[in-house]
Amino acid sequence: MHSGAGQPSGKTDPGAEYPEKSQPAASSDPKPTVTVTAAVDPPDLPPEEKLNALYRMTTSLAQQMEKSRISEFTELLHSPFRLIWLNILSGTARGLGIALGFTFFAATIIYVLQVLGALNLPIIGDYIADIVRIVQHQLELKTF
Repeated sequence: MHSGAGQPSGKTDPGAEYPEKSQPAASSDPKPTVTVTAAVDPPDLPPEEKLNALYRMTTSLAQQMEKSRISEFTELLHSPFRLIWLNILSGTARGLGIALGFTFFAATIIYVLQVLGALNLPIIGDYIADIVRIVQHQLELKTF
């Protein structure tokens, strides 16, 4: 067996041919190392076993693609008007959800501030009362 590029040379040290990749750089902080191994085609397997392994891998890949619904995505890319319509609908729903959520959140904050203002806390009560007064004044100015 000859020692070509990318072929193991029979040395005992697995990183002897490419020391810069196998030895981590000396630094003060430890970094995680990742080992990548490639599937090796053993030459002693009969052709039927190789075909069975290839069939299993192909079937697994097909099942993963079906799970990811890639066919539906590619169909969607081929119909641009449907893609635009779905994006408009999702954008409208997202905007409506944000508006309703912020309204509920702001109303809750104002309610809590009013309750805290009613407690007449020394410094916080005056500050909260000013904020509530400003918000109520702004709400009275807005007539829809």
